[in-house]
Amino acid sequence: MKASLFIFNRYAGEYDRWFETHPVIYQEQIALLESVMPEGRMKLEVGVGSGRFASCLGIRYGLDPSSALCALAYSRGIETVQGMGEFLPYLSDTFDCILMMTVICFMGDPARSLSEAFRVLRPGGSLVTAFLKKGGGIVQREEVPGHQGRFLKHATFFTVDDVTGMIAAAGFSRISHEHNLHGLCILVAQK
Repeated sequence: MKASLFIFNRYAGEYDRWFETHPVIYQEQIALLESVMPEGRMKLEVGVGSGRFASCLGIRYGLDPSSALCALAYSRGIETVQGMGEFLPYLSDTFDCILMMTVICFMGDPARSLSEAFRVLRPGGSLVTAFLKKGGGIVQREEVPGHQGRFLKHATFFTVDDVTGMIAAAGFSRISHEHNLHGLCILVAQK
């Protein structure tokens, strides 16, 4: 089992409480995502975590490898499936929109996950990818010795060019760089 999966299962409650102890950051992130989320009935969050974003953004479906986080998301009204982004258990051309919120840094194979997202999106569907940029403010704070948090010390961070390249290689087009807040970047792309 990947170390980050063990950490998220064991400390799911701690992860979820972070949003309560950092309400300003959480609300800023929600506002940014609301400004770019497309319309659509069938939405999926890959790496749904405890459902904090999906529940606020009207996303009905969520997938996460952590059973403990899936249970929290389910308690927030999200129809959860325990699984990996690299192997999405959904039919092709199912969703209007997929959100990946600060999850690619924890994936074993983010390029494969983006290809899977492309597969399960309907033609014209949108991918919204939010990630902590390598060298950005949040990542710089995490890289200070002795300051690394329980969760982000297991992350692999990417540049905007890295993520844009992976999204393009997965087949997406019309990739736009929407925001950069404290090193949280949002890219939106279409199938």
